[in-house]
Amino acid sequence: MKLLELSVLLLGSSRALASKLQKPIGAGVSPPTPPPPPPSSSLYSNNNAGEGDDAPPYRESLVSLHKSLIDIESISFNEYDVGRFLVDYLTERGFVTELQFLPSLNSTSITVTNNDEKPRFNVLAWPGPAAGRGKRNHHYHDHPPRPKVLVTSHIDTVPPYIPYSVSDSSDTSLGLGSDSVIAGRGSVDAKASVAAQIVAVLSLLEDAEQQVENPQDLMLLYVVGEERNGDGMRFFSDSVNSNNTTTNKNSNRGDEEEQEGEELATPLSFDFSSVQAAIFGEPTEGKLACGHKGFFGCEVRARGRAGHSGYPWLGQSATEALMRGLVAVLDADLGSSADFGNTTINVGTLAGGAAPNVIAEAASAQIAGRVAIGPEDDGGRVVAERLVDVLRAVYPEDPQAFETECRNGYGVVRCDCEVDGFETITVNYGTDVPNLKGNHTRYLYGPGSILVAHGPDEAIKLRDLERAVEDYKKLILHALKS
Repeated sequence: MKLLELSVLLLGSSRALASKLQKPIGAGVSPPTPPPPPPSSSLYSNNNAGEGDDAPPYRESLVSLHKSLIDIESISFNEYDVGRFLVDYLTERGFVTELQFLPSLNSTSITVTNNDEKPRFNVLAWPGPAAGRGKRNHHYHDHPPRPKVLVTSHIDTVPPYIPYSVSDSSDTSLGLGSDSVIAGRGSVDAKASVAAQIVAVLSLLEDAEQQVENPQDLMLLYVVGEERNGDGMRFFSDSVNSNNTTTNKNSNRGDEEEQEGEELATPLSFDFSSVQAAIFGEPTEGKLACGHKGFFGCEVRARGRAGHSGYPWLGQSATEALMRGLVAVLDADLGSSADFGNTTINVGTLAGGAAPNVIAEAASAQIAGRVAIGPEDDGGRVVAERLVDVLRAVYPEDPQAFETECRNGYGVVRCDCEVDGFETITVNYGTDVPNLKGNHTRYLYGPGSILVAHGPDEAIKLRDLERAVEDYKKLILHALKS
């Protein structure tokens, strides 16, 4: 079928794309948002960041880790190299690491264009006897850990790969100052969170005041696949919330060459029931998120009757029906809430028709909805049912005018944001937070702006990256004491 441009398909829709229902509550109809500004813009700087350039003691290690992560291309389903790097990095710093291998992509229905058959795995790590420069050897117990706080993010990125670069560097011995802008794919989403989390944990373990009484109360988890379907976190969650065995191996054990070919069908080496809190890393502008919108995806198909375009009344145009249906959906109130605003719809792809002079027999659209209502488990289904009702009302005399297939629905996801010292925010994108099932308290925080995260100008200021280290330390200590 022939692809159609949205502007053509929705011609005459009374400016439906400017519907107030597709904007934040209280926002008027306004011109389209301009493209993201260049990296020199204040968009990359947190307004609450301190002035001056007092470099923290971990600046060099933070910048180095962040750069190493960005230098490794890790588009979804191609995460092997960045995972191996993390294992080596953490092992060298005294962590016990464990690899949790996911099933082969060949056994799934996912189409992968960037896969060279390398295995995919989540990386788990917890402080060993040498972590924190050996200051806490007396706390280490050589038995499966029972962590209280899980610190986690994802190591995959969206395409395309964008190399590491730095602009606006200050004249310092390290070549970077607080106002330096670090760019590259993943520089924000979510390698900024990964780097800041690891440095925060290392900083706490090396703290002379020993604010973390037992280092094994902490566990790191870095998952694959978040940007596509969340299969890394889903697989981890299924593993720890059941008694099923999972394919894993301990990278700290045995000969490295032997390990490469060794996969062990054994349970993960810890008890997840002890986890009281999980801290998720995603770009939240350095604010603590009180939650995020839910999501659902649908394919809407319209059927028609082909004929000569000179006699449209003798046929039935599927493209016209789809146009009217989509306009109705965009103009409908599918659900709103004070905390999360309006449920919004994005018409992502369109297809239909055989030729300009033929009445279209079939047309379809792929849409994505950001759900502003709960409950978490059911909100997506509720909105999808409302969408179906809106479509049925377009042609009440023909209940078969549209076929709708919806999937992956969930409602608003709430997180704990009652922590002193943090501004709060709600965000409109999805995360791995709902993919990790359990009774734990959930925190969502990270440096950088989602507004640049998936674009060509993805970048972050160093001051925001450094501030995130301190904020993650606060969150970890808060979670340990709660």
